[in-house]
Amino acid sequence: MTRTPASLDRRAFLTATGAALGGTMIGIRPGRAQDLYEVRMQLGWLASNGILGEIAADKMGFYADEGLSLEIVPGGPNIDGVASVASGQANLGSISSSPSLMLARSAGLPIKCIAVGYQQHPFTYFSLKKNPVRTPQDFIGKKVGTNGTARILLQALLAANNIPEDQVEVQVIGADMSPLMTGQVDVVTGWKTNTSALAVLGDQRVDLSLWDAGVQLYANPYYVNDSTLADHPDKVEAMLRASARGWGYVHDNPEKAVEYLLERYPNMDRDNEMATVDLVNAYSFDEHTRENGWGTMTKENWQRQIDTYAALGQFQSDPPNVDDIMTLSVLEATADVRPHYG
Repeated sequence: MTRTPASLDRRAFLTATGAALGGTMIGIRPGRAQDLYEVRMQLGWLASNGILGEIAADKMGFYADEGLSLEIVPGGPNIDGVASVASGQANLGSISSSPSLMLARSAGLPIKCIAVGYQQHPFTYFSLKKNPVRTPQDFIGKKVGTNGTARILLQALLAANNIPEDQVEVQVIGADMSPLMTGQVDVVTGWKTNTSALAVLGDQRVDLSLWDAGVQLYANPYYVNDSTLADHPDKVEAMLRASARGWGYVHDNPEKAVEYLLERYPNMDRDNEMATVDLVNAYSFDEHTRENGWGTMTKENWQRQIDTYAALGQFQSDPPNVDDIMTLSVLEATADVRPHYG
């Protein structure tokens, strides 16, 4: 499915935040049936295969096992999930990219990451075999087509590899890959999990992931409000246990998980989702999850991200402290349940 990086630069984030303060909120409150607590999960964008685990967990009754019920609330152009969670009525959010949470915290919003869905970010630079970009140095002299909010990612990549920005030409485009095919640009950007959009590139496609190019962001981070974490730690842990079991189900039953996704969102394309589910599993499970379980993350990685964005002047005030932007407490409390696949 198409994924749009949410608020990856400071100005775009703050603009979206202002609109979102009046938008849809999420929260935990007593459910009407069977005394379940309702968890309304606010997405940063539209529903996609990034919530396969939550759909499976709901279908299999894993939330009910924890005394919870689940409602998934889509985001969109006028809804910023970070601001909704930070509003004080929130319980859980999931957003495409970790920088949104760092920028929010630096702006004073009380949110904290509790786990990450994808161990590596799928954001990728795509070129063609006739004019390939296989290493960061290959960007020199190239024209790169990217969307406006992702421009900062190219700046981070160039800085990480000591490449002057004036050595690369940037053209702002949308999610369409056709400018690469028509020769308007040499490189386009997007999520590697966007199978349908990438189909046009065929077997001529060359990939260079942002991660492999030296900028190692997390994708699909889960986050909560500071107050929710302090006042309802048992519910936060229960929610993460249910999601973890759901993602374990996706790992073991990918075709069935896609069926459940399509049952919930029948407008999605089955062929595209089936072609993508193995890739989703590959981003969700790797050597780190094999050792530390699904959802794992490290302070060291978060600190590197903070340092990168600070060096590029992206924080409106002081950079956030790593212990303010993330916590390992929920992961530690759920270590016995989170699947150790990889």
